[in-house]
Amino acid sequence: MKRYIKPLYVGLMATTLLLGSSCTKDFEKINTDPISYGKDTWDPNYTFSSAQLFYTGSFDFAYDTWRGNLIYSATMMQGLSTVVSYWAGDKYLLNENYTAAYWGNGTVGAYIEQVRNIVDVVEFTKDKPKYANLHQVARIWKALIFARLTDLYGDVPYSEAGLGFYNKIYKPKYDKQADIYNDLLKEIETATAALKDDGDNITGDIIYKGDIGKWRKFGNSLLLRTAMRLVKVDPAKAKEYAQKVIGKTMSSNADNAIIWHDVAGSRVTQNRNSQVLLGDGGQENYYVKWSKTFIDHLKSNNDPRLKKVAVTQLYLSEKSKDQNAGFVTDPAKQKGMPNGKDLGSNPLYNISSDPSFTSFADYSSPNPNMIKRTGATFILSFGESELLLAEAAQRWGIGGNAADHYQRGVKAGITFLDQYDASLAISEAEADAYLAAHPFSTAEGLKQINTQYWIHTITMMDFYETWSNWRRTGYPELKAVNYPGNATSGTIPRRFPYPSTEAAINGENYRAASAAVPGGDKLSGRVWWDK
Repeated sequence: MKRYIKPLYVGLMATTLLLGSSCTKDFEKINTDPISYGKDTWDPNYTFSSAQLFYTGSFDFAYDTWRGNLIYSATMMQGLSTVVSYWAGDKYLLNENYTAAYWGNGTVGAYIEQVRNIVDVVEFTKDKPKYANLHQVARIWKALIFARLTDLYGDVPYSEAGLGFYNKIYKPKYDKQADIYNDLLKEIETATAALKDDGDNITGDIIYKGDIGKWRKFGNSLLLRTAMRLVKVDPAKAKEYAQKVIGKTMSSNADNAIIWHDVAGSRVTQNRNSQVLLGDGGQENYYVKWSKTFIDHLKSNNDPRLKKVAVTQLYLSEKSKDQNAGFVTDPAKQKGMPNGKDLGSNPLYNISSDPSFTSFADYSSPNPNMIKRTGATFILSFGESELLLAEAAQRWGIGGNAADHYQRGVKAGITFLDQYDASLAISEAEADAYLAAHPFSTAEGLKQINTQYWIHTITMMDFYETWSNWRRTGYPELKAVNYPGNATSGTIPRRFPYPSTEAAINGENYRAASAAVPGGDKLSGRVWWDK
């Protein structure tokens, strides 16, 4: 844009000299670029689109996704496994740069790309009737963003975050997670209730294209998920808010919140999980596999998802001209890789010494149709909301029959796979047969519900959510690894430590928050709701 500055400046000077003081009253109007953006012409819909997109991964080659969602969350939850040396998650090693990646480093990350954008939209649209619906949806999206941030780290900058431009707050305080959750519940509830069918069209919405009815269902489903986080620390409040959304949540897989990607914007608009798993930055396409825990569970339960989500011989087929040549989808041939293994010399941990090892191509990989660059990132699903309603019914006897919600949730978690690609479709009849073989048991209800939640969020590749729900419920009962030099005494990590860069950027607030973490500011510390 620099090439326009000098001609514009010369033109303005000439105009001023010719017209003199007689036109000074119209100076701003005359000399305002009619096609430039300013406070009166800026359309916040564009910024909302950015906030939605960056929720799926950062601008910097999606290092937050690579490190937070895949390297740590996916492997800690034994959805994925790998022997790549820098994948520290399933070995419970602390790489501070990786655990800090989601927070950000001052140029990219959630606080820069998500929080700043969404706070801009919320603040700019406040008290502007022509953006009333956008304002409410932005409030809901802001709650979604901060829910993940606080779930990962605990107490975080919230009430003052992103307000440097508006309120000149450059060192925001860390709010207590209890206070954050109280406000998230209020914000989601009131924003969802304020949506108007006859209000403004949200043109920047890349998920529902401005469909207000679907945003209501999204808001109520998010409110349910947010409320259920509190079952350990405030079950009364969890029940109160769960009751409020009964009959108002997502009603089918058609309501699933999905961001569809493309390759037009180079790295920025491609599917973020896919970029990593296809090997853009390393050898993940060869060494990252489904975990033995995950594959064994699907296999032992004759789960119809196994034949769709898992393939062997992936690396071999990638080398062929036909991208589908060599894939093996036979459930009997699927084999998960054990977690906590490496390529070192110690036979206790070297993968080649494991009884399961034959070759890397024989281990199961995610089906390539799940990780297309133009594919789906799932944000929130009908299956999740039904399983959470099943849990609410099981715990408190509210909202109908737990078995009914469970069946709908499991069925949705099986049949949604065709939203990745038509080749992954599983019929309702197959889902019904699986449910008939695995009926809901009141005695084992919470275990069944949350084991299905684990499977569903793994197949959604939302491993952040898998980790949060596991910490909340303890299901499934995962067996921890005990890799040499791990940072947790052989226990599965419970939170990400704060970035050490905060000491210099926001020192006093950081030190107070760090000192207040239950169990200490480390991988084995705990967030407030994880009693």
